[in-house]
Parts: sequence; structure tokens; C-alpha cells
Amino acid sequence: MLLECPTAGLFSSSRVREKEPTFSCFGKLWTMAEKVRCRWAQNDPLMSEYHDKEWGRVTRDSRELWETLMLEGFQAGLSWQIVLHKRDDFRKAFHQFDAKRVARMTDRDVERLMQNRGIIRARAKIEATIKGAQLFVEMEKDGEDFGKWVWSLHGKRVKNSGPVPAETEKSTKISTALKKRGFKFVGPTIVYAWMQAVGMVDDHSEDCFHRKQRFRNS
Repeated sequence: MLLECPTAGLFSSSRVREKEPTFSCFGKLWTMAEKVRCRWAQNDPLMSEYHDKEWGRVTRDSRELWETLMLEGFQAGLSWQIVLHKRDDFRKAFHQFDAKRVARMTDRDVERLMQNRGIIRARAKIEATIKGAQLFVEMEKDGEDFGKWVWSLHGKRVKNSGPVPAETEKSTKISTALKKRGFKFVGPTIVYAWMQAVGMVDDHSEDCFHRKQRFRNS
């Protein structure tokens, strides 16, 4: 059976079974494997794939950490779902998030990106991404590793077993440090979402297959 997107509301429980509906969405066929996922990842095939393969996996690569932080900033006032569906276009627009190339982008580039319907056309966020690239490059020139720096601010990976907060003491600490450096759109809530995405915090739900794997491997 083939169902067309959008798929929101299709599943009332958190269990998604293989060989039940195949989805045609964004020009691609999707099959949802039999897995119990976090509730936010149930009804959108791309969100499910992101949840299964990326979200919450420990990331220490500086470039990947920086890219994710910049993309999280674009969701301010919106949602990660919107950003994720535009991520390929963001990568094209920002040179695959090569910080050195992004750092050299000019006002003319900003105006060009403001006409790019594939991304979120928010001038302040576009300018913040370019500034973020310049700060990233400056850190490299000074011999600082962005990844090591942000992880040193956080410490060990946290496995959360309680309610998921919007922000924490650590996200506030990292937010303050980023702002002091000159980064923008890095408030405590955005930073906490980023911490979840890059694996600083494990916020998978209790019945999520990732959580069950974690306990089996612990």
C-alpha cells in the first residue's frame, strides 16, 4: 500500500512496523522498519531516518559539531523538521559547511541567499552563520579545536532518564561561552537541542530502540 505525504497522525502508537505502509515522500520511497522510536520521529520518514542514524550519536568532529550548531540556529522560532527537510539545500548554499569557504562569504552572498527558496531566508541567521564560520576559523588559527572546546565545557555524556527539559545548567553554560565568543542564535534552548543532536545528552525515550540498545551494551 502506497501512502502520500504528509504522514502526520498516521500512527497513534510509538510502534512502527516493517512491511506496513511504504511512503512516497519528497520524491523518494520510504519503508519504516519495525522499531519503537521516540514519538517525535514517528510520522515523518525523513525525521525517522534522522532519528535512527544521526540523532543522539556521539559526535566529536569539529566541523560536524559546528555545522549542526549553525543548522540548529536556523530552527529558532520554527522547528527542526523544517530545517531537516531543507538541510541538503542549506549544505549547497553554505558550501557543504566548509567553514573556510563560508567565512569568505560577502554581503553579495547574503543577498543571493535571501533569494534562495530552498533555505530559511532569515537575514540575521544567514549573517550569523557566516560570522560563526569566521569564529570557527579564528579558533583554528589560534590552535583551538572547536570540538574539544565544546566537549570540555560539557564533560561526559549524560544519560537522561527523566522528563526532557528545554534547557539545563550545562546548556546555559555552553550558551554563555558561545555568546562570549561572538556566536549568535545560541540561546540555552537551542544549545540544548544541539547537545541532544550531537550526543552530549541521551534523551531517547524509555521505549525507544536506541535506549534498549544502550542498556544491552552497557
